[in-house]
Amino acid sequence: MSSQEPWFAKFKPYQGDLEHHPVQIDEYLPAGKSIVLGLQHAFAMFGATVLAPLLMGFDPNLTIFITGFGTILFFLITGGRLPSYLGSSFAFIAAVAAATGYNGVGTNPNLALALGGTVVCGVIYAAIGLIVMRTGTAWIEKLMPPIVTGAIVMIIGLNLAPVTIKGVSGNGFDTWMAVLTILCISAVAVFTRGMLRRLLLLVGLCAAYFAYFILANVFGLGKAIDFSPIAQAAWLGIPNFHTPVFQANAILLIAPVALILVAENLGHFKAVSAMTGRNLSPYMGRGFFADGVCTTLSASVGGTGMTTYAENIGVMAVTKVYSTTVFVVAGVFAILLGLSPKFGAVIHTIPVALLGGASIVVFGLITVAGAKIWIDHKVDFTQNSTLIIAAVSLIMGAGNFSLHIGAFDLGGIGTATLAAIVLNLLLNRDSGKRSQLEPNAQPEKIIQPVSPQS
Repeated sequence: MSSQEPWFAKFKPYQGDLEHHPVQIDEYLPAGKSIVLGLQHAFAMFGATVLAPLLMGFDPNLTIFITGFGTILFFLITGGRLPSYLGSSFAFIAAVAAATGYNGVGTNPNLALALGGTVVCGVIYAAIGLIVMRTGTAWIEKLMPPIVTGAIVMIIGLNLAPVTIKGVSGNGFDTWMAVLTILCISAVAVFTRGMLRRLLLLVGLCAAYFAYFILANVFGLGKAIDFSPIAQAAWLGIPNFHTPVFQANAILLIAPVALILVAENLGHFKAVSAMTGRNLSPYMGRGFFADGVCTTLSASVGGTGMTTYAENIGVMAVTKVYSTTVFVVAGVFAILLGLSPKFGAVIHTIPVALLGGASIVVFGLITVAGAKIWIDHKVDFTQNSTLIIAAVSLIMGAGNFSLHIGAFDLGGIGTATLAAIVLNLLLNRDSGKRSQLEPNAQPEKIIQPVSPQS
């Protein structure tokens, strides 16, 4: 990136044929087409962006509202050079649960503690972005080669698995409804095509919700869904904001998620770079900084931590429209949706069993996405050093092995992430030469419902 280069991309109108020529990052479409494509991106992020706050006890209405602002701010901070939607990050779920003791039902009673830790996490992430803007990404790729990033992503899913399974095992009806939710989402993922497949979480949950209503409300086989809050909620209104509380132990548990976000977004930006045929490495520091700033601002008012979304990368892969201006339109749609309390009331009627079933799918896909990083980069598991890094960090994460430093608890994900990085530095010093291969993934063929998420 030249020091003389303007901060904002110089946008120009698209002159090609949408059927045969992609729309590049610095091109824009007519207003009508931009609105339709922006709405499509809003739908693509919807399922995961709503599910993540529900699993942490946050307000999904407020989160949707803030992700709209965050996406527009991301566009401004990056100068419109990185096409991305900022949605709620699943990487925070385990850390938030550990810091607050949240059991997955209702509003998180210790929400303020989670917000304080997330604010600090965003500040650390933004600081990393500033460093990358000055120094480039080479040191990050050396610190976190594919063996480490793959392990970190897998750790998120594995660490959450026990809590998720326990949450749907309370009674037989809930267990079977969780299974039905898994089947609905799986059917959408496998037997549908195009945009419908990209909405696998949303469509699958809607199908399971309808089935639950029939079985519980009509036939009385389980706890009936209470629709009275929907009737009482207003159509328009400002979301309820919350104030963070800064507590050292919660900060220590949540702040290390910044490293996970770096690994996650590094992969996302590389995928977009490969799709567009443009070198986006000079702008990755801006992306990290923007995501960090948006995460901090989000948590300052009650929202979740943010990350770039693989779902929207998938939409770009299908449509071949990479224009960043489309994401501004998607952000506006999210803001308007977040201004409806009635929408929030509908979301809160989703039974816990259905959220548990969706979680099993989501966390499983996160884990598989980590393994895919190893496959795409041809990580060499004939090396003992590589085996040890993967083996130790995965078991630490899955077993929630936590280091206690005085009065502080680092948490299972934090400890396992630290173990993967330190073991790589100690045992795998030539990893940069052996395993820093460019990924050969084709994002349009990958089902990635979350940004480990994704």
